[in-house]
Amino acid sequence: MEAKILYAEDDDIIASGVVYALEAEGYEVAHKKTVREANAAVSGGGFDLAILDLALPDGSGFDIIGHIRERGDMPVIFVTAADDEGNTVKGLELGADDYIAKPLRVRELIARVKAVLRRRGGAAETSDSLSLGGIAIRPSEARVFRGDAELLLSALEYRLLLIFATNKNQTLTRDQILEHLWDEAGNFVNDNTLTVYIKRLREKIEDDPQEPKLITTVRGMGYRAEG
Repeated sequence: MEAKILYAEDDDIIASGVVYALEAEGYEVAHKKTVREANAAVSGGGFDLAILDLALPDGSGFDIIGHIRERGDMPVIFVTAADDEGNTVKGLELGADDYIAKPLRVRELIARVKAVLRRRGGAAETSDSLSLGGIAIRPSEARVFRGDAELLLSALEYRLLLIFATNKNQTLTRDQILEHLWDEAGNFVNDNTLTVYIKRLREKIEDDPQEPKLITTVRGMGYRAEG
C-alpha cells in the first residue's frame, strides 16, 4: 500500500497540480488549506508523511510540525520561499526531514517524497547490527537504541547516524558527508544546514551535546565518529 500524505497548501492552483501528481504516483493525499484543518487531520492520525507550506492563512507550517512532533515522529517536508535560509534552518531545527523551495518542480517534489519515505523505511545495510559507542542500530528494522530506550530519529538523522557508524574512527569532510546524503532528488541538504542536522543528532545520542564524545569536530577538516 502506498503512503498516505498530508498536504497543507492554501493556493488551490498549486495544490491541484501537486495533488494530481502525487495521486498519479499512487499516494493517497489529504489536502488541507489551513493550520486548523491540518492539525485536526494530524490528530486523527494515519499519515506517513506531511508536506507543509510555511505561509498559511491562520499561521504557518511551523505550527503544524509542532503539533506533529507532540504526537510522534512522522517525516515532514517543508515548502519554503526561494532563498529563505532563515526559515529553512528553523524548520530543520524543529525536526523537518527535508525542504523544497518554490516555485515547486513536481518531479523534484516526488523524488524528495520517495527519498524521505525510503530513508524512513531504512536503507538497506549489509550488517544486521551496528553500534556507535553505547548507541545500538538495527538497520533491518531502522531502529536505534540507547541502552533499553529507543531513540526517535528523523529519516535524515537516522541516515546521518548510519554514515558515522559505518565510518567509525575516520575523519569525514563535510563534502564527503554531503555526498552520502545526496540521492536522485539532488542536493537536498547543503553545507549550511548540515550543521543543523549534526546538532540535532548530537542532542539525541550524546550525554552532553555541548561536549560531544561520539561525533567530534575535527577543526578545519570535518567530523569523526569515535568507535
